[in-house]
Amino acid sequence: MPAPEPGPGLPVTFRPTRTRIVLLTVGVAILVTLIVIAMLLETAGPGERAAFVLTGVLFLGVLVLLSRPKVVADAGGVTVVNLTTKRRLEWAEIVGVHLRPGDPWVLLDLSDGTSLPAMGIQPGIARERALRDAKALRALADRYGTGPADG
Repeated sequence: MPAPEPGPGLPVTFRPTRTRIVLLTVGVAILVTLIVIAMLLETAGPGERAAFVLTGVLFLGVLVLLSRPKVVADAGGVTVVNLTTKRRLEWAEIVGVHLRPGDPWVLLDLSDGTSLPAMGIQPGIARERALRDAKALRALADRYGTGPADG
């Protein structure tokens, strides 16, 4: 069986950069637009203006949450940050890294028989990069984890 590919140096962070830029730019644009509208409405009272601003802040908050996912690999293992959760895995816990056609993000097969979505690597608007990142994470898991089965 061939030796695993070397993969990137550690530590390395995988995240959907283009998606993150789009989400944060749109969020700031919405917030600024709603603040400007609130200030330009001459007949609006303070409560109505505050509602416009609060709506913009809520939109920005949701888009910041959507831009949060990342996967951080270091010598000790992998930290998977999804929308609302963060989980630390040792390399030996990761037995498979998959990004199949049509998958919205990478799935990590774990030694306990479960799978963990790793939303930090998602094909979205940068499919080729997601494929490279998934391959790099797979190479790291092979190198630092239990490695591919021999035989």
